[in-house]
Amino acid sequence: MEVSELLRRYEWGDRDFSGVNLSNADLSNLTLVDINLENANLTGANLGRSFLMKANLKGAYLNWSNFQFVKLTEGNLADTDFTKAHLNGAFLVKSDFTRSRLSGADLSHANLRGAILERANLCGAKMLSANLRGANLQGANLNWANLQGARLSGATLHNAFLSETNLAEAFLNGVDLRGIDLSGINLSAAKLSGANMEGATLSFTNFREAHLQGTNLAGANLTGANLEAAFLHGANLQWTNLSRANLTRSYLMNARVLGVKLEETQLSEAVFSDITRRYLTLAQDEVSQLQLR
Repeated sequence: MEVSELLRRYEWGDRDFSGVNLSNADLSNLTLVDINLENANLTGANLGRSFLMKANLKGAYLNWSNFQFVKLTEGNLADTDFTKAHLNGAFLVKSDFTRSRLSGADLSHANLRGAILERANLCGAKMLSANLRGANLQGANLNWANLQGARLSGATLHNAFLSETNLAEAFLNGVDLRGIDLSGINLSAAKLSGANMEGATLSFTNFREAHLQGTNLAGANLTGANLEAAFLHGANLQWTNLSRANLTRSYLMNARVLGVKLEETQLSEAVFSDITRRYLTLAQDEVSQLQLR
């Protein structure tokens, strides 16, 4: 279909353009509110800066497309193919991306507040400073995704895949991460105050200079984790495994440390209360005695 025909029909009141072929079409800077492009072929199309509020793009092909700075709140984007697409700065608040394919897509600075990304494939996606507050990312594939500086407060990440994900400087305050596997990923300088990471697998995770004030890390496995200069004021570290972890220059005032495991843990220049220091010294002495037996 030619763009001119689509615009003429839209002006006449037609909104149903399901299944049309608009590959490589220039649809930029247009106002197409409530348009139905379900299952349409928009591969390589340019929709930059278009106004598409409440549009239906379910099952559409938008791979390699330009979706930069598009305004599309409450849109239906379920099962859509956005592979390698450019969605930088797009306004996609409360839109539905269930099962959508976004691998290799660029969503940097996009506003996805309250969006549904359940079971979406975001493998290798670039999401620098994206707004994902309150977003549903249950079962989403975020392997190798770059979420540096992203805002995820209030987001749901149950059963999400996070292998090699970059969450440096991300905002995860108060997020429920109980039992999640974040082994080896980059959370340096991340904001995790009040987050619940009880029982999480965090071995060799990078928490350097992370903000973990009041974070619940009870029973978590932090073997080999880097917590250098991390802020752990009031954190719950009860029964946490900190074997071979690096807590050099970390701040642990008022942290709860009952039952913490400290085998070969680095604690030089760490800041504790006197009671905590005495307890940890006894715990380390006990480990040393056991090793000598």
